[in-house]
Amino acid sequence: MQLNIYQVDAFANRPFGGNPAAVCPLTEWLPDARLQAIAEENNLSETAYFVRTGDAFELRWFTPTVEVDLCGHATLAAAWVIANELPDAPDVIRFATRSGELRVTRTEHGLAMDFPAKAPEPSEPPAGLLDALGIDKAEVFATDDWLVVVEDEHLIAGLTPDFARLKGLPLRGVAVTAASRRFDFVTRWFGPNVGVNEDPVTGSAHTSLAPLWAARLGKSVFRAQQGGARKGQLTCELAGDRVIISGEAVLYMKGRLYL
Repeated sequence: MQLNIYQVDAFANRPFGGNPAAVCPLTEWLPDARLQAIAEENNLSETAYFVRTGDAFELRWFTPTVEVDLCGHATLAAAWVIANELPDAPDVIRFATRSGELRVTRTEHGLAMDFPAKAPEPSEPPAGLLDALGIDKAEVFATDDWLVVVEDEHLIAGLTPDFARLKGLPLRGVAVTAASRRFDFVTRWFGPNVGVNEDPVTGSAHTSLAPLWAARLGKSVFRAQQGGARKGQLTCELAGDRVIISGEAVLYMKGRLYL
Protein backbone atom coordinates (compact mmCIF):
# COMPACT_ATOMS: atom_id res chain seq x y z
CA MET A 1 0.00 0.00 0.00
CA GLN A 2 1.20 3.52 -0.85
CA LEU A 3 -0.17 6.74 0.62
CA ASN A 4 0.49 10.38 -0.15
CA ILE A 5 1.86 12.40 2.77
CA TYR A 6 2.41 16.13 3.18
CA GLN A 7 4.27 18.10 5.83
CA VAL A 8 2.85 21.60 6.24
CA ASP A 9 4.11 24.41 8.47
CA ALA A 10 0.92 25.88 9.94
CA PHE A 11 0.62 29.46 11.22
CA ALA A 12 3.62 30.47 9.11
CA ASN A 13 4.19 32.11 5.73
CA ARG A 14 7.55 30.46 5.07
CA PRO A 15 9.15 27.11 5.90
CA PHE A 16 10.79 26.55 9.30
CA GLY A 17 8.22 28.65 11.14
CA GLY A 18 4.93 27.96 12.85
CA ASN A 19 3.99 24.41 13.75
CA PRO A 20 4.66 21.45 11.42
CA ALA A 21 1.98 18.80 10.90
CA ALA A 22 1.84 15.73 8.72
CA VAL A 23 -1.28 15.22 6.61
CA CYS A 24 -2.33 11.90 5.02
CA PRO A 25 -5.37 11.87 2.69
CA LEU A 26 -7.13 8.50 2.77
CA THR A 27 -9.85 6.92 0.65
CA GLU A 28 -11.01 4.83 3.62
CA TRP A 29 -10.01 4.52 7.26
CA LEU A 30 -7.10 2.29 8.19
CA PRO A 31 -7.08 0.41 11.51
CA ASP A 32 -6.45 2.71 14.47
CA ALA A 33 -3.22 0.88 15.32
CA ARG A 34 -1.85 1.64 11.84
CA LEU A 35 -2.84 5.32 12.11
CA GLN A 36 -1.08 5.54 15.48
CA ALA A 37 2.02 3.77 14.15
CA ILE A 38 2.32 6.23 11.26
CA ALA A 39 2.01 9.17 13.67
CA GLU A 40 4.67 7.66 15.90
CA GLU A 41 6.98 7.17 12.91
CA ASN A 42 6.40 10.76 11.74
CA ASN A 43 7.35 11.98 15.24
CA LEU A 44 5.62 15.33 14.78
CA SER A 45 3.28 16.80 17.36
CA GLU A 46 0.32 15.89 15.13
CA THR A 47 -0.49 13.75 12.12
CA ALA A 48 -3.88 14.48 10.53
CA TYR A 49 -5.86 12.01 8.43
CA PHE A 50 -8.94 12.78 6.39
CA VAL A 51 -11.43 10.82 4.28
CA ARG A 52 -13.72 12.57 1.83
CA THR A 53 -17.43 11.80 2.36
CA GLY A 54 -19.53 13.56 -0.27
CA ASP A 55 -19.02 17.31 0.07
CA ALA A 56 -17.34 17.07 3.51
CA PHE A 57 -14.34 15.36 5.12
CA GLU A 58 -13.94 13.16 8.16
CA LEU A 59 -10.85 14.34 10.07
CA ARG A 60 -8.81 12.75 12.87
CA TRP A 61 -5.63 13.82 14.67
CA PHE A 62 -2.90 11.71 16.31
CA THR A 63 0.13 12.71 18.37
CA PRO A 64 3.00 10.18 18.49
CA THR A 65 1.24 8.51 21.44
CA VAL A 66 -2.54 9.18 21.39
CA GLU A 67 -5.51 10.32 19.32
CA VAL A 68 -6.78 13.76 20.39
CA ASP A 69 -10.20 15.41 20.30
CA LEU A 70 -9.14 18.69 18.70
CA CYS A 71 -6.04 20.10 17.01
CA GLY A 72 -5.94 23.53 15.42
CA HIS A 73 -2.66 23.57 13.55
CA ALA A 74 -3.20 20.13 11.99
CA THR A 75 -6.71 21.22 10.94
CA LEU A 76 -5.15 24.24 9.24
CA ALA A 77 -2.57 21.95 7.58
CA ALA A 78 -5.26 19.52 6.39
CA ALA A 79 -7.32 22.40 4.99
CA TRP A 80 -4.24 23.70 3.16
CA VAL A 81 -3.72 20.29 1.51
CA ILE A 82 -7.38 20.09 0.47
CA ALA A 83 -7.40 23.65 -0.86
CA ASN A 84 -4.11 23.40 -2.75
CA GLU A 85 -3.50 19.75 -3.62
CA LEU A 86 -6.93 18.20 -4.27
CA PRO A 87 -9.22 18.87 -7.26
CA ASP A 88 -12.58 20.60 -6.81
CA ALA A 89 -11.82 21.88 -3.33
CA PRO A 90 -14.73 23.85 -1.82
CA ASP A 91 -14.31 27.43 -0.61
CA VAL A 92 -15.72 26.33 2.76
CA ILE A 93 -14.15 23.06 3.91
CA ARG A 94 -16.35 21.10 6.34
CA PHE A 95 -14.76 18.60 8.69
CA ALA A 96 -16.62 16.00 10.76
CA THR A 97 -14.55 15.42 13.91
CA ARG A 98 -14.73 14.16 17.49
CA SER A 99 -15.34 17.81 18.47
CA GLY A 100 -18.28 18.22 16.07
CA GLU A 101 -18.32 19.95 12.70
CA LEU A 102 -15.44 22.33 12.04
CA ARG A 103 -15.41 24.72 9.09
CA VAL A 104 -12.41 26.29 7.40
CA THR A 105 -12.89 29.16 4.96
CA ARG A 106 -10.38 30.31 2.39
CA THR A 107 -9.82 34.07 2.64
CA GLU A 108 -7.41 36.57 1.11
CA HIS A 109 -5.45 36.48 4.38
CA GLY A 110 -5.13 32.69 4.63
CA LEU A 111 -7.42 30.10 6.18
CA ALA A 112 -10.02 30.85 8.87
CA MET A 113 -11.10 28.03 11.20
CA ASP A 114 -14.42 28.10 13.08
CA PHE A 115 -14.08 26.34 16.45
CA PRO A 116 -16.29 26.13 19.57
CA ALA A 117 -15.20 28.51 22.34
CA LYS A 118 -14.40 27.17 25.80
CA ALA A 119 -14.92 29.42 28.82
CA PRO A 120 -12.03 29.25 31.32
CA GLU A 121 -12.89 28.97 35.00
CA PRO A 122 -10.67 30.36 37.80
CA SER A 123 -9.01 27.44 39.52
CA GLU A 124 -6.60 26.48 42.24
CA PRO A 125 -3.51 25.05 40.53
CA PRO A 126 -2.81 21.38 41.19
CA ALA A 127 0.06 20.63 43.52
CA GLY A 128 3.37 20.99 41.73
CA LEU A 129 2.14 22.87 38.65
CA LEU A 130 3.76 26.26 39.30
CA ASP A 131 6.91 24.67 40.74
CA ALA A 132 7.28 22.50 37.62
CA LEU A 133 7.03 25.63 35.48
CA GLY A 134 9.47 27.59 37.66
CA ILE A 135 6.83 30.27 38.34
CA ASP A 136 6.34 31.82 41.78
CA LYS A 137 3.03 33.64 41.24
CA ALA A 138 0.30 33.44 38.61
CA GLU A 139 -3.43 33.38 38.04
CA VAL A 140 -4.66 29.94 37.00
CA PHE A 141 -7.73 28.98 34.99
CA ALA A 142 -8.95 25.63 33.70
CA THR A 143 -10.61 24.28 30.55
CA ASP A 144 -9.09 21.36 28.62
CA ASP A 145 -5.76 22.86 29.70
CA TRP A 146 -4.42 24.77 32.65
CA LEU A 147 -4.14 28.44 31.64
CA VAL A 148 -1.41 30.15 33.65
CA VAL A 149 -1.47 33.95 33.36
CA VAL A 150 1.71 35.84 34.27
CA GLU A 151 2.35 39.58 34.33
CA ASP A 152 5.63 39.75 32.42
CA GLU A 153 5.83 38.42 28.85
CA HIS A 154 9.62 38.14 29.18
CA LEU A 155 9.16 35.47 31.84
CA ILE A 156 7.52 33.24 29.21
CA ALA A 157 10.54 33.30 26.89
CA GLY A 158 12.80 32.02 29.66
CA LEU A 159 10.65 29.10 30.84
CA THR A 160 12.40 25.74 31.20
CA PRO A 161 9.67 23.45 32.57
CA ASP A 162 10.28 20.18 34.35
CA PHE A 163 8.36 17.97 31.90
CA ALA A 164 8.61 14.89 34.10
CA ARG A 165 6.73 16.76 36.85
CA LEU A 166 4.15 18.17 34.42
CA LYS A 167 3.38 14.72 33.08
CA GLY A 168 0.56 13.10 35.00
CA LEU A 169 -1.04 16.33 36.21
CA PRO A 170 -4.77 16.55 35.44
CA LEU A 171 -5.97 17.96 32.10
CA ARG A 172 -4.43 17.84 28.64
CA GLY A 173 -1.67 20.46 28.86
CA VAL A 174 -0.49 23.80 30.22
CA ALA A 175 -0.65 27.18 28.46
CA VAL A 176 1.42 29.96 30.01
CA THR A 177 0.29 33.33 28.67
CA ALA A 178 0.84 37.07 29.13
CA ALA A 179 -0.19 40.38 27.61
CA SER A 180 2.35 41.63 25.07
CA ARG A 181 3.52 44.93 23.66
CA ARG A 182 3.88 43.68 20.08
CA PHE A 183 0.86 41.31 20.14
CA ASP A 184 -2.29 41.27 22.21
CA PHE A 185 -0.96 38.22 24.04
CA VAL A 186 1.79 35.61 23.79
CA THR A 187 1.76 32.00 24.93
CA ARG A 188 3.78 28.83 25.28
CA TRP A 189 2.03 25.44 25.55
CA PHE A 190 3.36 22.26 27.14
CA GLY A 191 1.72 18.85 26.76
CA PRO A 192 3.79 15.90 28.00
CA ASN A 193 0.52 14.13 28.88
CA VAL A 194 -0.14 13.74 25.14
CA GLY A 195 3.46 13.07 24.13
CA VAL A 196 4.32 16.66 23.13
CA ASN A 197 6.65 18.43 25.55
CA GLU A 198 6.19 21.77 23.79
CA ASP A 199 3.96 22.63 20.85
CA PRO A 200 5.06 25.68 18.83
CA VAL A 201 1.49 26.83 18.00
CA THR A 202 -1.57 25.17 19.54
CA GLY A 203 -4.68 26.36 17.73
CA SER A 204 -7.04 24.45 20.03
CA ALA A 205 -5.62 26.19 23.12
CA HIS A 206 -6.77 29.51 21.63
CA THR A 207 -10.40 28.39 21.88
CA SER A 208 -9.85 29.00 25.61
CA LEU A 209 -7.28 31.79 25.39
CA ALA A 210 -9.53 34.02 23.25
CA PRO A 211 -12.38 34.09 25.82
CA LEU A 212 -9.83 34.59 28.61
CA TRP A 213 -8.21 37.60 26.94
CA ALA A 214 -11.55 39.00 25.73
CA ALA A 215 -12.60 39.32 29.36
CA ARG A 216 -9.29 40.88 30.39
CA LEU A 217 -8.78 43.27 27.47
CA GLY A 218 -12.39 44.15 26.59
CA LYS A 219 -12.04 43.34 22.91
CA SER A 220 -12.98 40.47 20.61
CA VAL A 221 -10.25 40.33 17.94
CA PHE A 222 -6.68 39.50 18.89
CA ARG A 223 -3.30 39.14 17.24
CA ALA A 224 -1.39 36.42 19.07
CA GLN A 225 1.97 34.70 18.99
CA GLN A 226 2.89 31.33 20.45
CA GLY A 227 6.14 29.48 20.80
CA GLY A 228 9.59 29.31 22.34
CA ALA A 229 12.53 28.82 19.99
CA ARG A 230 10.06 28.25 17.13
CA LYS A 231 7.11 30.63 16.87
CA GLY A 232 3.96 31.21 14.87
CA GLN A 233 1.35 33.94 14.58
CA LEU A 234 -2.42 33.78 14.43
CA THR A 235 -5.49 35.97 14.61
CA CYS A 236 -8.37 35.05 16.94
CA GLU A 237 -11.88 36.47 16.89
CA LEU A 238 -14.37 35.65 19.64
CA ALA A 239 -17.81 35.48 18.00
CA GLY A 240 -20.38 34.45 20.60
CA ASP A 241 -19.76 30.81 21.47
CA ARG A 242 -17.30 30.35 18.58
CA VAL A 243 -13.67 31.33 18.03
CA ILE A 244 -12.45 32.12 14.51
CA ILE A 245 -8.76 31.27 14.32
CA SER A 246 -6.98 32.48 11.19
CA GLY A 247 -3.50 31.87 9.90
CA GLU A 248 -1.30 31.05 6.94
CA ALA A 249 0.35 27.75 6.07
CA VAL A 250 3.13 26.67 3.75
CA LEU A 251 4.10 23.32 2.26
CA TYR A 252 7.46 22.01 3.42
CA MET A 253 7.52 18.48 2.00
CA LYS A 254 5.39 15.90 0.21
CA GLY A 255 6.08 12.28 -0.57
CA ARG A 256 4.84 8.70 -0.38
CA LEU A 257 4.43 6.22 2.43
CA TYR A 258 5.13 2.56 1.68
CA LEU A 259 3.18 0.30 4.01
